[in-house]
Amino acid sequence: MAASDRMVLGPLVGAIDQGTSSTRFLVFNAKTAELLSHHQVEIQQKFPKEGWVEQDPKEILKSVHECVERTCEKLQQLNIDITNIKAIGVSNQRETTVVWDKTTGEPLYNAIVWLDLRTQSTVERLLKRIPGKNKAFFKFRTGLPLSTYFSAVKLRWLLDNVEEIRQAVDDGRAMFGTIDSWLIWSLTGGKNGGVHCTDVTNASRTMLFNIHSLEWDPELCQFFDIPMEILPKVRSSSEIYGLMKICPSLKSGALTGVPISGCLGDQSAALVGQMCFQDGQAKNTYGTGCFLLCNTGQKSVFSEHGLLTTIAYKLGRDKPVCYALEGSVAIAGAVVRWLRDNLGIVKTSQEVEKLAAEAGTSYGCYFVPAFSGLYAPYWEPSARGIICGLTQFTNKNHIAFAALEAVCFQTREILDAINKDCGIPLNQLQVDGGMTNNKVLMQLQSDILCIPVVKPSMPETTALGAAMAAGAAEGVGIWSLNPGDLTAVTCERFEPQINPEESEFRYARWKKAVMKSMGWETSEAPSNVISIVGLRTESTED
Repeated sequence: MAASDRMVLGPLVGAIDQGTSSTRFLVFNAKTAELLSHHQVEIQQKFPKEGWVEQDPKEILKSVHECVERTCEKLQQLNIDITNIKAIGVSNQRETTVVWDKTTGEPLYNAIVWLDLRTQSTVERLLKRIPGKNKAFFKFRTGLPLSTYFSAVKLRWLLDNVEEIRQAVDDGRAMFGTIDSWLIWSLTGGKNGGVHCTDVTNASRTMLFNIHSLEWDPELCQFFDIPMEILPKVRSSSEIYGLMKICPSLKSGALTGVPISGCLGDQSAALVGQMCFQDGQAKNTYGTGCFLLCNTGQKSVFSEHGLLTTIAYKLGRDKPVCYALEGSVAIAGAVVRWLRDNLGIVKTSQEVEKLAAEAGTSYGCYFVPAFSGLYAPYWEPSARGIICGLTQFTNKNHIAFAALEAVCFQTREILDAINKDCGIPLNQLQVDGGMTNNKVLMQLQSDILCIPVVKPSMPETTALGAAMAAGAAEGVGIWSLNPGDLTAVTCERFEPQINPEESEFRYARWKKAVMKSMGWETSEAPSNVISIVGLRTESTED
């Protein structure tokens, strides 16, 4: 087809959205923010032992190449010229830890996923070295409590337990990175000159990064005994890191030469994509987990109610850093996947909405999906999943309803914490993520929060945020982030439909169930004991 026949849309920007359950590549029009095409590939999660969650870094990289190539094919079928793609942004699952060999380009172990619990004994050992075993000891430097969630303890576990990694570190061959670093290094050439970098948002989730000086902290690296030479260079969220290189082994090279110029951890990307640039603006993303971020501007606010202080974004080398308060919930969409893959009560995720709608109530059944302990606001690794309030009347529809309600109750807990920390209650909640397609969930969320829930009609805000950062980068300059230039977004609103008394009653019962889920697990317990209170995400078959 002659190039002159192709549709002219002006500059386009691609976004790699590498999440916990899937990888996607999406292409946006830089002038209108319209989504033109995308491709998605589901990623396998491995559960080799109880509490362990791993992924294959090579499978993740292959899925990125596949998504890029398939999306480019779809654009060509739509008569859209892919040479108009002028930049690529990366958004990624945060904290997930990869160590690879820079001479071969091969991972030295599976990626340890953010949800993984194997490091509980590592955390307990490290806590013994902290005065008063205070989990919050590094909070004012990192914004984070000492927890299995963050990369430093995963990296410490790898160094303690994987001989190949220890050897590679000794030989000067090892590189550490979160998923963004692994992808950018691989896509910009890998062992042949790949760029080893990360951005401030991802670095702020490692527990090795000082969120004030914006540098790797030598004292933190010393505490965790992490060699600083294996760490990536920290850059802003919006600058040219390197150019896409062809990948001969995967026959992938449609976008060779295009700059990778945006990088944001997925929750920061969603904050940008929702255009929450003002102090006090907040969004909640419903993915594998659930993450509520509230922009606190250029001021780092430290929570008194179990929230994290994290870097929201730094949209350019010379631009100021902005911070956010974050409430992190480990299990949201993952509970739906668990109902599908482990219990088999549905064949597709969409069926959960249908079952819940048929029930219309949990009939007194409450589900606390603490498969990976409890994150915000409790930070209680000893908690495990619990379903309580069961009677002979309870059926799978009630359990489906209770699972969706659990996502909403967890959001209520972190919204309450943000309101207390900020002092100004949110009067509506902006939402995004895959689960927001579930209308029963969105209505339930509004009912339980007693405020309106607002969903953009284009729900791919995480990818949009990465695309905005990439398109706005110096040297690319095709996407304006000036408030007056940002596209107005059409939204769907869900208003509360139950009275606040009923909402409070159900919330109080949920809190009672949460208390019963705690203190269940100790790191010394034998791992082959199974009971209904101790529900896990592990698949019984792979």
